[in-house]
Amino acid sequence: MERGTGRLVAAAVLALGLVACSDDDPGTGEVPVPDPPSASSTGSAESDEPASPSPTVTAPPAGKAPDLDVQVVTDQLEHGWDIGFLPDGQVLVSERPARITLLSSALRGAEVTRVDADLSDVYVAGEGGLLGMVVHPDFARSRLFTTCQDHQENGAPVDIRLVTWRLSEDGASAERVRDLLTGLPVAVGGRHSGCRPTIAADGALLVGTGDTAVGSIPQDLGSLGGKVLRLDLETGRPLPDNPFADAADRRQRYVYSYGHRNVQGVAVRPGTGQVYSAEHGPDNNDEVNVVEPGANYGWDPSQGGTVGGYDESVPMTDRERFPDARVAAWQSGRTTQAICAATFLEGEQWGSLDGALVVTALKGAKLLILRLDGDGRVAEVDVPEETNGPFGRLRAARLGPDGALYVTTSNGDSDSLLRITPAS
Repeated sequence: MERGTGRLVAAAVLALGLVACSDDDPGTGEVPVPDPPSASSTGSAESDEPASPSPTVTAPPAGKAPDLDVQVVTDQLEHGWDIGFLPDGQVLVSERPARITLLSSALRGAEVTRVDADLSDVYVAGEGGLLGMVVHPDFARSRLFTTCQDHQENGAPVDIRLVTWRLSEDGASAERVRDLLTGLPVAVGGRHSGCRPTIAADGALLVGTGDTAVGSIPQDLGSLGGKVLRLDLETGRPLPDNPFADAADRRQRYVYSYGHRNVQGVAVRPGTGQVYSAEHGPDNNDEVNVVEPGANYGWDPSQGGTVGGYDESVPMTDRERFPDARVAAWQSGRTTQAICAATFLEGEQWGSLDGALVVTALKGAKLLILRLDGDGRVAEVDVPEETNGPFGRLRAARLGPDGALYVTTSNGDSDSLLRITPAS
């Protein structure tokens, strides 16, 4: 699909999660405009009503986005999870079934090369496998990039870890340099593996993680799951100005924010350094959050340790249990989109969308474009027609050095890398 007429759909807010929403849920969904629940509403997992009130976020109106051109760079991928741009114009793509692919360019018809790398220890199950990736800022000199991956030993999952690699000069192979950070929790079925790395404005490595569907993990400051982590990209050490840098527990020193469910998008707002995260809700209230150091985002399926298992009838942001929990900048409302990656558009070629936050949706099979006001609040939400359904499930999103938006599909069969620009 090369071009279409933009059709915009209003986005929405409110309510809470009830039952699990996997990022592999089939189907598509509309972005709803729900009626606000009353503060006294109660219900169960089978009810259409929320079990308890969630904080109210005012529904932003629909905006008017320009039409988009969408080009298929390649359709030879399988669950492309992340995208990295190299200084010479080539593109790296991490694929969930434990594969790294090098594209000769970011243009249609690019040559596809499978990079020879020892990924035999990657645990591929459900939502787990080879996940997020960042190319190091000094790649032209070092040839380094870092991946997130579920790790196995003797066929059993051990943890999720960050691994740094060096790409050969000819791009044909990559050697493992170091395990940058180990010990992120992992689920046997791969559920809620999270793991999206992004480089902050100050050069720190930010990593969004999942809670592996273990109820106690999001609020456990001694666990690296259900968090946004902050560390040194070169050494893997927690940074000395992290909010819990003096904690006795070394793992807590990595924690930048906590109380998250399954963070699959982390983006840095140009010119401000503000950090935004995108994470899955249960069967409603996916969230986009402004990430603040030391902040709690209120997800607690253990109900303060009073229940076992993984109780998803709690709100995504539980202000009753955690009065200081940060309210989401945006919520999906009474359904889920299974939102994934997040990135900011930047450049005058984007016109009115310059500075907007783009979020991909797996279940919803669409792009959501969130326009922010000067304070970083969501003012409008657009859903361009060109990317509303025809490519299926959308996962990775990164802004390329050419100013174009690059997005991967995650359908499992002939998946694509898409190049998206404003229509001329």
